[in-house]
Amino acid sequence: MHFEKQSSITQMPLHELKVGQHGIVVRVGGQGTVRRRIMDMGLVSGTEVKVVRVAPLGDPIEFEVKGYNLSLRKDEASNIIVEVPTEETV
Repeated sequence: MHFEKQSSITQMPLHELKVGQHGIVVRVGGQGTVRRRIMDMGLVSGTEVKVVRVAPLGDPIEFEVKGYNLSLRKDEASNIIVEVPTEETV
């Protein structure tokens, strides 16, 4: 029997990624100044993001973006949708 790994893409909010997991920003939601501030920090479509660590109570979450570390609150990160490759064994 031969098994192949196929990867598919899953979209999810940024705050659902686990430590060490990568994602590519697809969309930044939110309203007004919060959305603008997130985008000004480099979180725009096509940007790769990696989860570095999560605070003991789960908030805030530290991300690596464009070579620097950025901490966001869970509610801010929930406005950012990322694509995450998932491997499936067939």
